[in-house]
Amino acid sequence: MKERQTLQRQDPGGSAPGVEFPHLPGIPDLVTRHFDPAADYPAVVDFLVAVNTHDVLESIPTIASLRIEWESMAMDPATDVLVAEVDGEMVGLAHHDWRQRGARIFHHMNVAVGPAFRHRGLGRALVDWTEAAVAASLAGGDHPAATTLPHILSAWAAPSTPGVDALAARMGYAIESYGMMMVRALADPIPDLALPDGLEVRPVRPEDHRRIWDADTEAFRDHRNPAERTDADFVAAFADPDTDTSLWQVAWDGDEVAGSVMNTIYPEENAQFGVRRVWLDHITVRRPWRRRGLASALISRSLRTLQQMGLEQAALGADTENLSGAVKLYESLGFRQHHVHANYVKPIEVPGTKP
Repeated sequence: MKERQTLQRQDPGGSAPGVEFPHLPGIPDLVTRHFDPAADYPAVVDFLVAVNTHDVLESIPTIASLRIEWESMAMDPATDVLVAEVDGEMVGLAHHDWRQRGARIFHHMNVAVGPAFRHRGLGRALVDWTEAAVAASLAGGDHPAATTLPHILSAWAAPSTPGVDALAARMGYAIESYGMMMVRALADPIPDLALPDGLEVRPVRPEDHRRIWDADTEAFRDHRNPAERTDADFVAAFADPDTDTSLWQVAWDGDEVAGSVMNTIYPEENAQFGVRRVWLDHITVRRPWRRRGLASALISRSLRTLQQMGLEQAALGADTENLSGAVKLYESLGFRQHHVHANYVKPIEVPGTKP
């Protein structure tokens, strides 16, 4: 598989070497090349902002947040990100990373194509490159993820996007799960729910960051396909410029973290979409404190506090088949489905791995 992406040519419009591979469409002046970490972050952010705004995807990166995200992931931006350009303008982007989730290794891909260049074969070509890059990285057997666990290619996309289902079917992908974005207006009545007896909410102190993070990690292990988090994830979470722990609601039982709601405001996203929105990014309760109304109490406390700050809308993401019944809980607190994404998956055949 390696030879599929080793034919290179110099990009006359830049310093990074071009990369050629099968199924590149005949778009005039199309150049595909590796990402340049020293120069390309601003252009990638501009491209993703334009694509996500067009597709009404509520994710607006900044240069700082994207750099932190990519440099903390199990990927090398210099080799695992591919840029497509026409006359020096970015028209496509693909990247991949990997993470163990439960008893499988997921190789997650992200592929984006500018609206003016869709339905011309570029998306298919970028998926081809990503699949070949993942296969090549595993072929030598020395990749950190080259274990005997099954390997899965994975990509999230909105099934409602024209052409997504057809492309996925042609390339052998099937939907494994769905996730949804849920929203509620903060102007609507918010219940005033008391914390369970013996618990209290305290301001977040820097010396508590690790305990709060570890408690959140422990609670998420009960979710479907839980990700194996790393120290790099911890560092990245607290380095993100949008992380404001004064917005968090963390419940303590003595010295133990019982549960938390990690709220985040993304100013650039709000400005781009003309909203005053807050995200309830992580909502977790550890096992000993479940079934006592703690999650509902922490969410209601969050909503009331954020309403008092003048915010207008709260949002969260949820697995539609969450094992803890979280979707019903969110609906009981006024959240409603906004849009749905699907996780498209395909097994990778790696010698020495389980089927």
